[in-house]
Amino acid sequence: MQKNHYSQFQSTKNVKSLGCLPEGQEVFCYTVTNSKGTSFSVLNYGATLTSLVIPISDSQKVDVVLGFEDLESYMHSFQLPSAPYLGAVVGRYAGRIKEGKFTLNGKTIHLPQNHGVHHLHGGPNGMSTLCWKLKQFDPEKSITLSCECTPETDGYPGTLHVAVTYLLTENNEIRVRFEAQTDEDTLLNLTQHSYFNLDGHEQALGNQWVQIHASQILETDAHQIPTGNFLTDCPQLPGINQLQKCPTAIDTTFVLDSGFTTAATLYSDSNRLQLTVSTNQPAVHVYVGGNCFGKIPGKNNASYHSQSGICFETQNFPDAPNHAHFPSAVLKKGECYVNETQFAFKLLS
Repeated sequence: MQKNHYSQFQSTKNVKSLGCLPEGQEVFCYTVTNSKGTSFSVLNYGATLTSLVIPISDSQKVDVVLGFEDLESYMHSFQLPSAPYLGAVVGRYAGRIKEGKFTLNGKTIHLPQNHGVHHLHGGPNGMSTLCWKLKQFDPEKSITLSCECTPETDGYPGTLHVAVTYLLTENNEIRVRFEAQTDEDTLLNLTQHSYFNLDGHEQALGNQWVQIHASQILETDAHQIPTGNFLTDCPQLPGINQLQKCPTAIDTTFVLDSGFTTAATLYSDSNRLQLTVSTNQPAVHVYVGGNCFGKIPGKNNASYHSQSGICFETQNFPDAPNHAHFPSAVLKKGECYVNETQFAFKLLS
């Protein structure tokens, strides 16, 4: 199927093959470009956003997300001391699940422990490492990819079918929409894990400002597992909901208002570019990083470090299945999961 889809576009600049995974599936890079000259590229490996190029003048463009040049680098990045998940879709469960276990319908489920004794980002066989199938591709508008997860591969109950659509508007908005169904009650908490840097992926975050539109954070223990308590102060961003310099380090979940709401704003002093993140999810997990430990070069031979980019992981609360007062992360058989996030870019005068 992938080769048939590729042959449809192989005479254009919008699709290129990056080679094959060890299991034999071919990986492609698909590029979508609007009339303003803004473009993004996505791999069917992990449904990964590899580049996002924004014009900031008639003669200058900036690539605002971290990424790698080739498929091998993406694959090898999962063997780093702390896998960065650059641009990948994360699931079935974004964030941590304490000790890799939870109870569903009276049954205790044990998941792979891939972060010490805890389960992180869907485990070692999560969606970030899957080869997704192409469902739809319009080089001037959007791409939709799909994947299937089974209990045998990731340890979660039920066979899950997921589709993600990346849509580029003429207003320089990237809209990410997840839809999913399951044949058995299961857990689901998806996110898009891009690292943003408005000055360009080769830079540090020093000249950028951030505002998280929230009034509470989740308290966590020494292992970054939620305690169940809510706090009104964040040491890394003192004075929640105020525009302030990007922190040098943060790994914190902020509680959002219900409905489709603004989650975060990022602004660059250097080029006047602003990013506004909006979502229908109950939280945004903010993380500064991207470190590749000098082992894997980024695009254009960039050396990614602990302050290369900032993630806005719009999602449910980490460890929600183990806290009855957290929003439910259960997707029931017959229901449809819908998760929407918008990344809107604007040049300020």
